Amino acid sequence: MTKIVDFGVMMSSEAEILFEVKDGLGIMTLNRPKVLNSLSHGIILEMERVMPQWEKDPAIKAVILRGAGDRAFCAGGDVAGLYREMRDNPSGTLRRDFFRDEYIVNRRIYRYAKPWISLIDGINMGGGVGLSAHGSHSVASEKFLFAMPETTIGLFPDVGGGYFLTRLPGALGTFLALTSYRLKVADALWAGIVQAHVPSAKIGDLQAALGAADLSGPRANEKVDAVIAKFTADPGEATLPALMPEIDRCFSAETLQEIVAQLKKSNSEFAQKQLAALMKLSPLSMAITLEQLRRCAVRSFEDTMTIEYRMSQRCMQKGHDFFEGVRALLIDKDQKPKWSPATIEGVTREMVEEHFRPVSNDLFFD
Repeated sequence: MTKIVDFGVMMSSEAEILFEVKDGLGIMTLNRPKVLNSLSHGIILEMERVMPQWEKDPAIKAVILRGAGDRAFCAGGDVAGLYREMRDNPSGTLRRDFFRDEYIVNRRIYRYAKPWISLIDGINMGGGVGLSAHGSHSVASEKFLFAMPETTIGLFPDVGGGYFLTRLPGALGTFLALTSYRLKVADALWAGIVQAHVPSAKIGDLQAALGAADLSGPRANEKVDAVIAKFTADPGEATLPALMPEIDRCFSAETLQEIVAQLKKSNSEFAQKQLAALMKLSPLSMAITLEQLRRCAVRSFEDTMTIEYRMSQRCMQKGHDFFEGVRALLIDKDQKPKWSPATIEGVTREMVEEHFRPVSNDLFFD
């Protein structure tokens, strides 16, 4: 259930996303706490319908995005639903429409004319990162946990991952994209994935202060910065700075084979853990991810989304590693995916190139 009611009134608690206008703030709350607020197609469609209206409404000075419950902001897209459609209704359109509509929302957030403030009080992964990383402000509590875990299910870091990951320090984006490594708030703040740390107990006060603040004029984002600064706290010491020399040395390599070789050369516990993680992943998924990052590093956000849509549609074809990954990790939960090809050496250039060819319903932006 996701129908919209009067924006001045909170929706039924049964709805998948709640909309409220309060103190000049448009407040969206992802409302699927039992599944860590994972994104359904219905949520995406409702966001796409409301966002343009709030952007044009002079009574709304900023948009707040939150997640219901005490565990997650958004743990990602509802990929199990995509698997079930392939299994039960191979001619269905969800696999086409889900990604298309999700990427439209991602792009709208990136270009939004008003402050877009994500208050992240818990897990934020995959599709949830696409809702927060492209906005003007991401605020994370001590419960924050970040990852782009798509390669664990035979996919790639989409929702604009090709854009924002390639703009992180050094080879960090490649490392995060390939390994699904998890970051806590101190490291995410150091990397620039979030802009501020506000303790969970103060997030409600921050929202109230934003509602009370004058955010008018062309410097609205700076005014939001000033309000947030009053509530920030020290997140503790980041661990990434000490790891970056090894991350850069290993993950700046040109090919997967070279990355693996660099990891094997290192005797550190960190490198060996990353090597073990890579050996469990889909070789094809890792190969297309590396190519995605290479191509998108010099592209606009819109070009990146076009590339990623083409990739998504190839991944949605029957027999792709994506469906095997979802089956093994989320459906049957045997944790034993049978990747095809089974080795990095088995991935051909033609297999990779297939993911970047135009599709019949290409996604382009004005």
